[in-house]
Amino acid sequence: MDSSEPEDRQDPGAAQYGNFPNYYSFHPPETRISLLPPGLLLELLHRHGGLQDTVLALDVGCNTGELSVALYNYLMQTEGGPEILKHVYFMCCDIDPDLITRAQTANPCPDAITFSTLDITDASSLGTLHSFLDRFGQSSFHIGFCMSITMWIHLNHGDNGLVEFLNRLKSLCDYVLIEPQPWKCYRSAARRLRKLGRQDFDHFHTLSIRGDMAKEITKIMTKDGSTELIHRFGKTSWDRSLLLFKVQRPKKLSV
Repeated sequence: MDSSEPEDRQDPGAAQYGNFPNYYSFHPPETRISLLPPGLLLELLHRHGGLQDTVLALDVGCNTGELSVALYNYLMQTEGGPEILKHVYFMCCDIDPDLITRAQTANPCPDAITFSTLDITDASSLGTLHSFLDRFGQSSFHIGFCMSITMWIHLNHGDNGLVEFLNRLKSLCDYVLIEPQPWKCYRSAARRLRKLGRQDFDHFHTLSIRGDMAKEITKIMTKDGSTELIHRFGKTSWDRSLLLFKVQRPKKLSV
């Protein structure tokens, strides 16, 4: 990391919304991708709902986009999965405009991957997402990726904010792949913020949803019976599970 950066951009704990400027230097995309056997994610989507020849994907909290690009490449490599896939289009969003600018500059596939600055917890962001879907005549994304951002939503918006966020993902996506941060990460984030003498997270001490966060998020996702957990992809080297959920929806016509 550039030593000329201000202190609050050097310490990972100082990023209030998880918008670390060099996140992928300590959590490389390959670590997540290695948990997804070739073709398996596409095969699961095909088995549980009938995969379209075009896949629309939403990546929430994309940071500088390295993982978004890695996920795009993974989906385009259909070896071991169904052979009907022709196109993949990603809408990738993050709350930090500086990170999005970096992602746009380095984007190797601008015709297939879109990076946009928006806060998905703000209802006004839905217009941008639905405009993207309208381009393809779809009302929802085939799959959404939520990779290590649930903690930041939870810390900044509280229990209700986390539930509302997960419900929003369900309304936007047919499938959702979530990588929840364990509770120990909450404590570490709060401790680092205090160490820098900055104000604590607004909701940290009042959260009632706590403990086994993978279990808690699964309970929230499946509570109303409209969503089911269909696969666990193991854990990363930093002890985070990848959970794939299926949202029950009427079948859509092919793109």
